Amino acid sequence: MSEGRAGAGAGFAAIRQAIVDDPGNAAMGARGYLPLYAAGPRARVAVVGQAPGRRAQESNTAWNDASGKRLFEWLGVTEREFRDPDRFALLPMDFYYPGKGPTGDLPPRKAFAARWHPPLLRLMPGIRLTVLIGGYAQAYYLGPRRRRNLTETVRAFRDYSPDFIPVAHPSPLNFRWHARNPWFAEELLPFLRQRVAAALG
Repeated sequence: MSEGRAGAGAGFAAIRQAIVDDPGNAAMGARGYLPLYAAGPRARVAVVGQAPGRRAQESNTAWNDASGKRLFEWLGVTEREFRDPDRFALLPMDFYYPGKGPTGDLPPRKAFAARWHPPLLRLMPGIRLTVLIGGYAQAYYLGPRRRRNLTETVRAFRDYSPDFIPVAHPSPLNFRWHARNPWFAEELLPFLRQRVAAALG
């Protein structure tokens, strides 16, 4: 292992331990949860989602459901490629399952990404593309550049290239949204696959 790669590895390990030791995450640690994300010094594509679901958290495997299978197809990669930290960094807006709310899972904690994404991204200077899944990721990374709502933001995907591509959530439960927005499959997905292939290449 090269000196630079070894140094980056130590940096990643230190950040992971700092996340575990952060008092703000003590309740998660008490449940036996570990921070669920993936990052490597050679990563080329960052995938930013919302937060792990209960199944992902308890299995310690991100995107291990039907949404994940659909996401692999959207990106044009195999699951093995997706889980290679030298290709993809998986950085949800919160690295812990936030718990259940009245109408579904609670949202990611507001300050989490601002605290932990920057130091991780500094160790991944080769990131060429960031895929923003859902409204929370788009609000954080696009800020005032995002449109009035998720649909309009995703529809304007070309405006955020080459750095970002905003997408809807790949959950099968979003079938009504996809039926109303056929341009997503017809226009955005080919563009996304092309950009992912170029970033990985």
